[in-house]
Amino acid sequence: MTTLSTRRPAFSAVHAEWTKLRTVPGPVWLLAATIVLTVAVSTAATAATRCPGGTCFADTTKLSLTGVVFGQAVVAILAVLAIGGEYSTGMIRTTLTAMPRRGGMLAAKAAVVTGPVLAAAAIAVAGCLLAGRLILPGNGFTAARGLSLADGPVLRAAAGSVLYLGLIALLSLGIATAVRDTAVAIGIVLGLLYLFPVVAAVAANPRWQRHLEQIGPATAGLQIEATTGLRSLPISPWAGLGVLAAWAAGALLAGGLALRWRDA
Repeated sequence: MTTLSTRRPAFSAVHAEWTKLRTVPGPVWLLAATIVLTVAVSTAATAATRCPGGTCFADTTKLSLTGVVFGQAVVAILAVLAIGGEYSTGMIRTTLTAMPRRGGMLAAKAAVVTGPVLAAAAIAVAGCLLAGRLILPGNGFTAARGLSLADGPVLRAAAGSVLYLGLIALLSLGIATAVRDTAVAIGIVLGLLYLFPVVAAVAANPRWQRHLEQIGPATAGLQIEATTGLRSLPISPWAGLGVLAAWAAGALLAGGLALRWRDA
């Protein structure tokens, strides 16, 4: 009986957050948009890339996963709205009254947001790889016929891309919880994902450029998609995903502390 009673608050929090998520049409459409946009961009990128003579050495797996760079924006918006919408409407007070354990509420919201994102990401990544396998061989990339999850590097890139989008959701949720403003949170997240790589790319010093790529959440995290030329990467694939995980953990910690110390 003691075990059941200790588990009940956590289960109730997750159930409450899941009820809110599935009864609002926005998240469903954003999850669908994540899949459609990711696959569509990847399909367009693979269709537009050609290899005359079949002598190109492009990373066909990474090319096939191009859409992840765009799909992450929709995931970020979805995660920010998961709590930012409650702050904008004042519903956060009702939520915290029903679930006074604020850390538990944030953990439940993180679980409920990340689960559907991972499911949508898995569908999107599978669609991207299928598009690459069907399109790229006709464009001269004969190696693309081997785009199969049975291949270790391809499986790592696929699984890592799914985890990447899940971590983007956690990063966005943490930032939104910390700043409590939807527009500001979206701006911060998109800045980290898209402006940070631009700053790294224009850095005059190659050494600083490499360091910036190693610490950026997107520049480091997206290295998980690489399957060729791993020695030339600024950071190894799994280490890069670890950098993104550290960003997500830091954002959730900041959000949790802000949620605990400040009034709703």
